[in-house]
Amino acid sequence: MNLSVVVPTLNGREELSRCLDTLAAHVPDAETIVVNGPSADGTTGMVRARDDVEVLVEIADRTINTARNAGIDRATGDAVALLDRSFSIEEGWLDAVTDALGNAAVVTGPTHRKLPAGMTTEAPEERTIAGRDVTYFNPGNVAFASHVLDELDGFDEYLGIGGSRDLAHRLAESDHVVTWESAMCVRSEFEADGGIRQKDWHAKYQSLTYRLVKNYGVRPTVARRVVAHAGRDAVDSLLDVIRGEADPSQWLGTGRRVLRGTVLGGKDGVTARRHDAPPRRNPNGRSARRDRAVEVYDDRDDGPTA
Repeated sequence: MNLSVVVPTLNGREELSRCLDTLAAHVPDAETIVVNGPSADGTTGMVRARDDVEVLVEIADRTINTARNAGIDRATGDAVALLDRSFSIEEGWLDAVTDALGNAAVVTGPTHRKLPAGMTTEAPEERTIAGRDVTYFNPGNVAFASHVLDELDGFDEYLGIGGSRDLAHRLAESDHVVTWESAMCVRSEFEADGGIRQKDWHAKYQSLTYRLVKNYGVRPTVARRVVAHAGRDAVDSLLDVIRGEADPSQWLGTGRRVLRGTVLGGKDGVTARRHDAPPRRNPNGRSARRDRAVEVYDDRDDGPTA
């Protein structure tokens, strides 16, 4: 098996360096592709100074699905892995990937995190939606048979978040098996910075409604799932108000953002469903855009290309 490993990155030079070190140690024969962009922390120079990265793709778009597709476009292996720049692969990772892809189209595995202490995921997340069994995968530690990514046209670039979950729905519709391999393990060495990340409620519900409507159509199951998510989030936000951590106007504003995101995502999901039938269900995929790369440093070609 010829393996390509795609590592998207944005302003994470030190994390990326450690990730690449473990790839060089444990998977020295893999084709390593870094998709950068646009970073402002010296990532380009660091990657260019290494001799274990075959391809560096510089992009102007900051969205993760664009970066994933840009790397997949350059991959030549018959298997393609996606690795989060903050993860380091552990010994046995390559054997697990190789063995699992002999029997399945997609393989994913656990992440050992430094904080919270000892936290790891021991099994994949699974759901049954409209009679379809969906297995979600870890987007920072996953490998695909490359023909599957070609068949489904990669990731949906409409989505700023939730691209991996969208692909999981499409894999299930295409009857491709996602398998869990506990030996396909990565670890996260970097501690959180302790900051509080503000949720983008509009983006969350735009993504959720879009991918459900696109993949399942306008049906009661979809409406129930969106309403259930909104109900849980509304209760959580109301509790923040009761505890004095937010004021009522923020709660009402969150509701408006949820509603706007839901309406927009539903409308765009209907349009997407009309424009691309199964198995792809991906009118905004790899084939829809050809302007991802600003510059490509390809050591296979011995020079940069625009």
